[in-house]
Amino acid sequence: MAQSMLLYWSSGSPPCWRVKIALEEKQLQGYKHKLLSFDKNEHKCEEVKALNPRVQVPSFKHGVIVVNESFAACLYLESAFKSQGTRLIPDDPAEQALVYQRMFETNNLQQKMYDVAFYEWHVPEGERHESALKRNKESLIAELKLWDGYLEEMGKGSYLAGKNFTMADVVCFPVIVFFPRLHCPPERCPRLMEYYKMLKDRPSIKASWPPHWLEKPEGQDMLKNL
Repeated sequence: MAQSMLLYWSSGSPPCWRVKIALEEKQLQGYKHKLLSFDKNEHKCEEVKALNPRVQVPSFKHGVIVVNESFAACLYLESAFKSQGTRLIPDDPAEQALVYQRMFETNNLQQKMYDVAFYEWHVPEGERHESALKRNKESLIAELKLWDGYLEEMGKGSYLAGKNFTMADVVCFPVIVFFPRLHCPPERCPRLMEYYKMLKDRPSIKASWPPHWLEKPEGQDMLKNL
C-alpha cells in the first residue's frame, strides 16, 4: 500500500515532518518520496506544481488522491489506515476534542515562533522595528507559558492531549523541537523542554529526523535572547 504513495518534502519543515511522522506511526514505511531543497528553490519544481496549485511542500499523493495541506494529509492517513499502527485519533468525543484543539492551536505556536526566530528573514530591512520585534517576543513568551500550563495540568510524563501519543503530538512536536534547536532559554518553557526530551527518541521521530539536522545538530541562536 505504501508503495502507491509519493511525498514531496523538504528537510526541517514542520509541515513536512509531521506527515513523515504520521506515515511512520501508521507503519507505512516504503512510500516513495523526493527530498527538495528550499535553498535551491527545488520545491517550486514542475512536479510539485502539477500536484499543488500553491506550489509548496508537503505535497502528498496516494494513488489518485492528492492531499497537500499537512494537517489534512495526517488526518487522511489516520482515516484511511485507522486500524494500522498507532491509533492517533481516539474514539471518545471529549478526547477527540482535546486532540483537535491542540492540533489547531499549534498554528499559533508556530507562527509566533516564526515571528521572532525568522523576523529578519521575513521582514524587509527598511520595515524592521525594535518595538515590533519586542511585541513579537512578548507574544511568544505568553504563548509558551500557555503550552507549559497545558502540560502542567496534564501531569508529568503526559503527552499534549493526555496519557497517549496522538495526532496532537504528531502535528506539534516538529514545532516544539525548534525551541531547543534555536537555543531558547529552557526556563522559558521547562515543561515543553521535558516533553521534547521525552519524545525526541521515539522511533517515528528518530526515523524522520531532518537529515540536515543530523549533519548539523546545533541550530543558530535565534531564540537565545527570548
